[in-house]
Amino acid sequence: MAKVAFLGLGVMGYPMAGHLAAKGHEVTVYNRTAAKAEAWVAQHGGRAASTPRAAAQGAEIVFCCVGNDNDLRSVVLGESGAFAGMEPGSLFVDHTTASAEVARELAAVAEDLGLTFIDAPVSGGQAGAENGVLTVMCGGDAAVYATAEPVIMAYARACRLLGPVGSGQLVKMVNQICIAGLVQGLSEGVHFAQKAGLDVEALLEVISKGAAGSWQMENRGKTMNAGKFDFGFAVDWMRKDLGIVLSEAQRNGASLPVTALVDQFYGDVQKAGGGRWDTSSLLTRLK
Repeated sequence: MAKVAFLGLGVMGYPMAGHLAAKGHEVTVYNRTAAKAEAWVAQHGGRAASTPRAAAQGAEIVFCCVGNDNDLRSVVLGESGAFAGMEPGSLFVDHTTASAEVARELAAVAEDLGLTFIDAPVSGGQAGAENGVLTVMCGGDAAVYATAEPVIMAYARACRLLGPVGSGQLVKMVNQICIAGLVQGLSEGVHFAQKAGLDVEALLEVISKGAAGSWQMENRGKTMNAGKFDFGFAVDWMRKDLGIVLSEAQRNGASLPVTALVDQFYGDVQKAGGGRWDTSSLLTRLK
């Protein structure tokens, strides 16, 4: 069992840290809103710290899951940041969906301080975090990853090293590219079926067993048909992720016409007041 810290107790981090505690790891948590950290300790045990630095002191592995590049820098760097509290040889594992650029930046700082770094964004949404079945995409050194993987598996069903630092973030970008196209296609299919007067639930049960089947269809098709959009990953966060994707595509020359279009469609959902709806709410703009 490891002595660990977890920074960021949002809808993903809160249950992820809980799984670490349930597996017997000694967990110290930090959250920008201290009351959330205290609530976590009341539920799971462990300890709450007042700063990322304090949380990281004495930890073998420091995990982090916050909002974006700037949030990440704010909890890692500076006098009260996690790096200032970490001991040489300890490991920082970042589960934030962020840019590959910030992963490389922070890994370089970590190396100068004698620390190690893995970028490890996740997929599976809030339900995946709560049920401990996330998919984790990692970038970093193989020997360092070997230390992290057994601990990460407390809340994952799949975890893999995919290349050097930054690779995890790049793979997460591919994940979001694929989801964007799938959800738009599913939205158009459900919309068409509704307009055609078909039994949408029966239709989904049939076609989900064929070549059109996907996680999105299995988990969101019926809720989309019912007009319910309060499940999982929010539009605001998807737009953040697609912004990272499109910026990276500008750098590497990738052509992403469908992704760029779906990003605009999500912008329409935001304008309609759906920023906190889940990503399947693309259907609403077709009505």
